[in-house]
Amino acid sequence: MSERTTQPPETEAEDTEDGTEPTPTTVSSGATSVVRALENTGIEVMFGVQGGAIMPVYDALWDSNISHIMMAHEQGAAHAADAYNVVSGEPGVCLATSGPGATNLVTGIADANMDSDAVVALTGQVPQSMVGSDAFQETDTTGITAPITKNNYFASDADTAGDTVGEAVALAGSGRPGPTLVDLPKDVTGAETDREPGMAQTPEAYTPQNEADPASVEEAAHTIQSADKPLLLFGGGIVKANAAETAREFATSYGIPVVTTMPGIGTMPEDHDLCLSWAGMHGTGYANMAISHADLLIGVGTRFDDRLTGGIETFAPEAEVIHIDIDPAEINKNIHADYPLIGDAGRVLEQLDGSMTTAPDADEWREQCLTWQEEYPMDYAAPEDEPLKPQFVVEALDEATSDGAIVTSGVGQHQMWASQYWTFREPRKWVSSHGLGTMGYGLPAAIGAKMAADDGEEVVCIDGDGSFLMTVQELSVAVREDLDITVAILNNEYIGMVRQWQDAFFEGRHMAAGYSWIPEFDKLAEAFGARGWRVDDYDEVADAVEEALAYDGPSVVDFHIDPAENVYPMVPSGGANDKFALSEDQL
Repeated sequence: MSERTTQPPETEAEDTEDGTEPTPTTVSSGATSVVRALENTGIEVMFGVQGGAIMPVYDALWDSNISHIMMAHEQGAAHAADAYNVVSGEPGVCLATSGPGATNLVTGIADANMDSDAVVALTGQVPQSMVGSDAFQETDTTGITAPITKNNYFASDADTAGDTVGEAVALAGSGRPGPTLVDLPKDVTGAETDREPGMAQTPEAYTPQNEADPASVEEAAHTIQSADKPLLLFGGGIVKANAAETAREFATSYGIPVVTTMPGIGTMPEDHDLCLSWAGMHGTGYANMAISHADLLIGVGTRFDDRLTGGIETFAPEAEVIHIDIDPAEINKNIHADYPLIGDAGRVLEQLDGSMTTAPDADEWREQCLTWQEEYPMDYAAPEDEPLKPQFVVEALDEATSDGAIVTSGVGQHQMWASQYWTFREPRKWVSSHGLGTMGYGLPAAIGAKMAADDGEEVVCIDGDGSFLMTVQELSVAVREDLDITVAILNNEYIGMVRQWQDAFFEGRHMAAGYSWIPEFDKLAEAFGARGWRVDDYDEVADAVEEALAYDGPSVVDFHIDPAENVYPMVPSGGANDKFALSEDQL
C-alpha cells in the first residue's frame, strides 16, 4: 500500500487535500463493490494483513479514501478494529486472507462477540470451484466463526457482494452490537459487475425492541420508589447505547448509588459521591458490599457474568432485580429478573424516569454506602525498602495524563490494577478484553484506539510482561504509522494472575508461571524504533512518565515491579461477593 492509503484523513471536514468530497469508488468488480459498500456506510479506517485470496479487495482500496493500517498479525487487526469501535462507537473493520489469515482473526472475533463490540471481518476465500477440495490456504471460515459472530455470510455473487458487506456493517452496529463476517471467494471479488450496492440495511427479520412494555415499566418504577436500599448496576450496554448521560441523570435525580461492571467503567464518574466503582471478583469492597445488601438491584445493560456475580445463589441475596437489556436472551439467563425490561438502555431509563413520581427514601442507605467506602478503602502499602508497587505506577500515570485519556490493557494482574487505580470519568476511555480475557489485547487495542481518538487525545496502554510478549510485533505498526501511544509494562517476570492463584490454591507450585529469562523491553522498544525506558525505583517513576508522555511517538516504559504483589480485593471463584479477601490468608 502507498503512504497515501495508510494515513488517516487529517480532519473529518477535509477528506481530500483540496477540501472536496472524496470520489466514491467506481464499481467494476466484486472487489470494488465491496469497497464502495464500505464507503457508503462511512467506514474511514480498516486494519488488516494482505494475502492471496483477499488481494482483489486490497487492490480495490488503492484509489479509495478509506485508510488502511497494515498490522503485523491478523489477531492484532481484529483487536485494533475492536478498540476502534469501543472508542469511536462506529464499527471497526478488519481484513485477512483465507486459511491462516482467517483463523488468526478468530481470537479477536470471539473477543468482540463476548464483549458485544461491533467488528466487521472481511476474509478472502479460495475460488468457489475449489471450496471443499482442501485447496491451498482453504478453511471453512463461516463454519469456524458461526458460533462467535452475530451473523456471517458467504458471498457467492459479484452483483450482491457489496450489498452483503453493507448488511454486515449495519447488523454489527445495531441492536446489541457484535461481530459479523463476510467470506469473499476470489472468483467473486475478481468477477466483473457494474451493479451499485444499495443502502446498507439490516435483515428484514432483525427487529430489536427499543422500548420496554409500558405496564412493566410502571410496575418497575413503583418498585424503585418503594425501595429502601436501591442500587443501580451500570453495564457495558450503557456504553453501547450511548446512554451514559441518561444513566447519570437518572442516578443523580433519584439519589441512587451506582456500581458498574468492568465494561461499564466510566458510565458514572468514579469520583462522584454516588459511584462505588466496579464490582465483582476484583471489584471494590464497597461495591460488593452494596450488591450484597441492596433490597433492589437495577441492572442496566449487563449480562450478569460469573466474574461479577460469583456464586449465583449468593449474588444480591436480599434484592429484587430489575433487568434492563436489549437482548431478550440475557433475561433470566444467569440471574432471575423479577422485573424484566427489554429495550435500549437509554430509552428504557427514559421510560422509567417518565413513570417515576418521587425518589426512593434512601438517605440511610447512601450513608451506609459511604461508610463501606471508609471501611474498605482502595489503598496499598508502598514501603521504600521494597520493590516498586504497580498501584503507584498506575496512579502516577493517571495523575500525569488528562482526564480524558484513553487506557487500554492486556489481561491479568495489570488489567485489574489499571481498572482499580485509574479514575475514569467518561465512557469509552477504558478499553480492555473482559469476557474472553485475551492476553495480548492491549498493544493492538492502543493502535485501534489511537486511530479513533480525537486529535491530541492521549492513549496509554497498561500491559503486563506476559501480555506484551504475545503481541509485541504490533509495536512495529505503531512506529511505522508514527502513533503517539505510551506503553507502560508492569513487569513482574510472571504470568502474574496465574502465580497469584498458584500461591492461593495450588500450594505455591509455580508451574509454567514464571520467566527464567525475559527481554529488556526498553532496549527491545528501541530496536523497533520506539523510545524505551527502564524504571526500578520510586524516584525514577515521575521523570520516566513525564518523558514518555512528552515523546511524540510510540514509547515503552518497562516498570520492574514487586513480583510478589497480589491483586486485592478478591472474591474466590464461585464465592459470595461480600466474602472478599483482602489478603492471601483470608482466601
